[in-house]
Amino acid sequence: MKTELIVALDEADAAAAIDIVRRTSDLVRWYKVGYEAYYGYGDRIIKVLQEAGKSLFLDLKLHDIPTTVAAGVRAASRAGARLVTVHAAGGASMLSAAASARDESSAGTLRLLAVTVLTSMTAAELRETGVEGAPEEIVASRARLAARCGIDGVVCAVAEAGAVRATTSKEFTILCPGIRPQGADAADQRRVATPSAAARAGADFIVVGRPITRAADPSVAAAAILEELSVAV
Repeated sequence: MKTELIVALDEADAAAAIDIVRRTSDLVRWYKVGYEAYYGYGDRIIKVLQEAGKSLFLDLKLHDIPTTVAAGVRAASRAGARLVTVHAAGGASMLSAAASARDESSAGTLRLLAVTVLTSMTAAELRETGVEGAPEEIVASRARLAARCGIDGVVCAVAEAGAVRATTSKEFTILCPGIRPQGADAADQRRVATPSAAARAGADFIVVGRPITRAADPSVAAAAILEELSVAV
């Protein structure tokens, strides 16, 4: 599968997010709606994406008791999401409930992705939360758990994509955030990689926000990333 680009609409207001869609829609099929967009102007941006025929990645990292997460998955399906994140740290019962809700409500149109370890976290920060081990080990363990529970894939850093692929099937979806073109500012991300490195590692999707949305011309920035993906070997 060719690595697909998802543009993150992490904008402070709806007008800015809609402008990003307008300026990149000729090139991009997938858009991510995360916390800021969803809570600030979710209905409006989702409607814009639906009317434009775009695919919605709803990145809410659902993490609660199984019944509540299952209800969230059903609501996301009704909203037209094609990808939705749950958090692998929620455990087997929660993940299984999410998978059951997906099967009941989406008719195969929705994929669930389990967030493994945030790309902003280091091993030391994981230890502070009571989680021992290197990020790669934890990611691989949580990916295996997610697969056993019927989740469609995971969110992980590029550095961990190989370990995930080695312990799951080729159909298991890998989505990588923390993507930065060569020379771009990493900002608050720690475990970052270039688009071409992500493609070579086997990522099915990459998520890119600020390198596109803060560019002088978002369409040019998106085109450059797509070109890099197309020639990655």
